[in-house]
Amino acid sequence: MKLAFIVHNELITPRVMQLFKAGGIDYYTRWEHVTGKGHGTEPHLGAGSFGSMNTVFMIAFEEEAPLEALIHGVTAANTEVKRPDDKIRLFQVPLERIV
Repeated sequence: MKLAFIVHNELITPRVMQLFKAGGIDYYTRWEHVTGKGHGTEPHLGAGSFGSMNTVFMIAFEEEAPLEALIHGVTAANTEVKRPDDKIRLFQVPLERIV
């Protein structure tokens, strides 16, 4: 089992939801208006002239196929993105148990 966190600029949430739908993923936990800064990106702190914030999705995968479909979709979507700040980030970690 695996756990994935998807972090992205909140403006592209509709695109991320399309990726979920394409992969048959209709289960997640969502955090909105998340602040932070990644490696080599501008901070998303909701302040400044063009203040933006992030959205984070957490998805538990019991099967590999939906996760692999999501990874493929995120990779493909990111090839169309010009600015590193606008890329979708996917962080995958092991998941030991769901209760």
